[in-house]
Amino acid sequence: MITLQKHFSHLVAVLTAVALAGCVKGDQANQSADSTARNLTLAPTESTAAMKDVPAPTTERAKPAPEKKAPQPAPKPATPVVPKTLTAAAGTRVPLAASESISTRQAKPGDAFSATVGEDVKDASGHVVIPAGSTVQGTVVAAEPAPNPSSSGRLELAVHSITVRGASYPVDATVESKDTVMQGRGVTKADAAKVGGGAVAGAIVGKLLGKNAKGAIIGGAVGAAAGAAAARASRDIDVVLPKGATITIKLTKPLTVKRA
Repeated sequence: MITLQKHFSHLVAVLTAVALAGCVKGDQANQSADSTARNLTLAPTESTAAMKDVPAPTTERAKPAPEKKAPQPAPKPATPVVPKTLTAAAGTRVPLAASESISTRQAKPGDAFSATVGEDVKDASGHVVIPAGSTVQGTVVAAEPAPNPSSSGRLELAVHSITVRGASYPVDATVESKDTVMQGRGVTKADAAKVGGGAVAGAIVGKLLGKNAKGAIIGGAVGAAAGAAAARASRDIDVVLPKGATITIKLTKPLTVKRA
């Protein structure tokens, strides 16, 4: 009985081992089949990839929309710098009008005179440097009447300052021209003296020629007539600058004045 049980146990162990071996072989067979199937399935895919050798397309990232910036206010234009002064260049001509009459009969060197600017004087940019009506001050340099109608006298002027918008400025300028006229004085005592006593000389000559008083009278009359004619011929002629006459000056140096 005991022997039978041992044989039965041995048989069960053998059968169990066989069954396990069968299962192992079955699993190995299945694994081999599965491996073969996978190889057969994957091979074409690998072969195709190798032939094309094309990299997979990359997906571009969508570009973010540009940020909308708030509109910036337009810059304000720079305010131009306005100069505080204005300048008339050297060589600028300034027309003047005489404020009073000047004559060589009364004027003498050193006498003051004045004149007004006749029209606006502008710079190269068109700004009015010297407005019309500004006052110019000057002096008489020479005042000599013409000694006779056939000669000319002298009336020379110089300017030294100008008043613009209430402020006075020294000015360097020359008098280029002036509208003077010649004016006779008529026969004066001084003119008669120039003939050297023509009437007396005529009376003496008449007396010598006539040997009597009548001849002296006739000689005196002739001498007087000759003296008067000589006096008229030798009378002084004045150089006169009438009131309102034009005087033109030319700046020899730039003139800078304050802006209005």
